[in-house]
Amino acid sequence: MAKTAHSPRQTARVVPLRKSTTIEMTRLACPNAQQAILISESFGLPVLDGDGIRDMHERLIVETAASLQDGLGERAMQIHLQRIVGAYVGSAHGAGQFYSRAVTEARDATAKSACDARDEDVDGPVGFDGPAQRKREFAADMGVQAHALLMAAEGAVTAYEQVIGERWKPFERAAETTSPSVDRKAAAVQMAAFG
Repeated sequence: MAKTAHSPRQTARVVPLRKSTTIEMTRLACPNAQQAILISESFGLPVLDGDGIRDMHERLIVETAASLQDGLGERAMQIHLQRIVGAYVGSAHGAGQFYSRAVTEARDATAKSACDARDEDVDGPVGFDGPAQRKREFAADMGVQAHALLMAAEGAVTAYEQVIGERWKPFERAAETTSPSVDRKAAAVQMAAFG
């Protein structure tokens, strides 16, 4: 029985290209200070001390770096803080995206409830909130949370710049090459010489 020769084929690993989350993207996704105050006042929620949250997180990161200074080299400190700040920024960005979806759902529910021909979206019995009101209140809660996390992220970004001396930017993984290495190409040429 003859065996057919199969040439070994390396499968290329596909790494999805994904845009890293920046603090600027996060600021666009989350409510700013004025929006957060308006949301809090409109829905009877506590008004956050955004500056206090930002300052506290800045101090937290700076003090953490100071306590690690003797144990970490300069590059290790940079990598460590880059990861920590990235977690803060990623968390705030995720909360901002969730807030945006909640606002969209609240707008849709409110628009549907304004239509008198729809029975399923009418308000509940007297004394109970309707579905549109619950969605608006949920979106308001998410807005306040997203703003709080944005302030924490901004404090962490400021601390990074203070400790490392350069502006924070998200870690971007180097693209993996899918072409054969020089050694593999050379081996193929050499093997081809044998016929």
